[in-house]
Amino acid sequence: MVEIRVRVGSAVGLHARPAAMVAQEAAKLPTTVRLGRDGATAVDARSVLSILTLDARLGDELVLSAEGPDAEAALAALASVIERDLDGEP
Repeated sequence: MVEIRVRVGSAVGLHARPAAMVAQEAAKLPTTVRLGRDGATAVDARSVLSILTLDARLGDELVLSAEGPDAEAALAALASVIERDLDGEP
């Protein structure tokens, strides 16, 4: 299993719209990515509702994890989405 840590870049955190954008990007990936906090159960990054349960806010550190041959590329792709300010994008 591969893990990386990312910081939430959206000004108001991963509320409904940014969470949906993360879930849409995760659904495009060839491997399942899990998203969570240290010490807590990670959730499927393809689920908007699961992402919302994390109550992730600007600057919070999250852990992304995945398995398989494409895991590193998948994590990098999803990390680039989470680290952006998704609130300012159309």
